[in-house]
Amino acid sequence: MITALVQFKLPQPVTREKAREIFLTTAPKYREAHGLIRKYYLLSEDGTTAGGAYLWKSRNDAEQVYTDEWKKFIKDKYGAEPSVQYFDTPVIVDNLIGEIIKDD
Repeated sequence: MITALVQFKLPQPVTREKAREIFLTTAPKYREAHGLIRKYYLLSEDGTTAGGAYLWKSRNDAEQVYTDEWKKFIKDKYGAEPSVQYFDTPVIVDNLIGEIIKDD
């Protein structure tokens, strides 16, 4: 599994409520993303940086989403260029389902 951390500086700080409203407009498009296990929308405490933490089955699955078209969408929607960092995710502790999940 791969975790992708996406971040971008916002041109103007936003409140949690405004960020939630904006995030809810894009959330449905990720429901059908091939290989996406989970996505967390992120907003810094001061409202100046936003992004997401994505858990993917593979890096290839992630790279199918983070295209030039996607980067343009982020820039148009939020007014900033996104950065993407990838992390191997060999073990997950999931307290919601009460399991430790390991990547094979």
